[in-house]
Order: sequence, then C-alpha cells, then structure tokens
Amino acid sequence: MNAQALHGHLDALLLAVLERGALHGYAIIEALRTRSDGRLDLATGTVYPALRRLERAGHVASAWSIVNGRERRTYELTDAGRRALADQRSGWREFSATVARFLDSGTSSAPAG
Repeated sequence: MNAQALHGHLDALLLAVLERGALHGYAIIEALRTRSDGRLDLATGTVYPALRRLERAGHVASAWSIVNGRERRTYELTDAGRRALADQRSGWREFSATVARFLDSGTSSAPAG
C-alpha cells in the first residue's frame, strides 16, 4: 500500500503507533510495517515530514536520545496527541461505518421505484 492510498489517515496511524510508547523514527516505520503485516511499507520521506507536522501541531514531542550507541530522535505522544487520536478514531468509525453501508453488501439500500 503506498503513501497516496493513506492520504488523510497517516497522522492517525502515526499517533496510534506512538500510543504504545516513545519510539525513534525507524522503529515507527517498523511498527507500521509489522502491525500491518507488511502492507504499510512507507519511506522515510513520507514518515518524517508527517512526524514533523505532528510535532508542530503539538501532537507529538521529540527529543534526541542514544539508541544502541547512535543518536536518534525519539517521538512521544502528547496529551493533545492523545485527544487528537481519540477524535481520529471516532471519525474513522463513523466514516468506515458509512462506507461499509455501500461496499460491504452486494445489495443496494436504495428504495425501489
């Protein structure tokens, strides 16, 4: 699945990954890949700009840390990010339920006429 297919959903996915705890960028990419059974294999050029955007919005905070002897930027969900994730989840449930009314069944719910 490419980044374009995720348009409008990437931020929510990143917030959901960070809900489990602070991670550095590559670990975030790996978590997306692992939790999606390999379907989300996103490039750093997609993920890092989104993380910076989330940081500017106040939804994530970052700090430099040493991981395995290497300096890496670690990202963490903020309280505002937790609220944003809750809003995204609510919106997703409503959206997916609405789309499912059209795509899940082979019959139309339109009135006969």
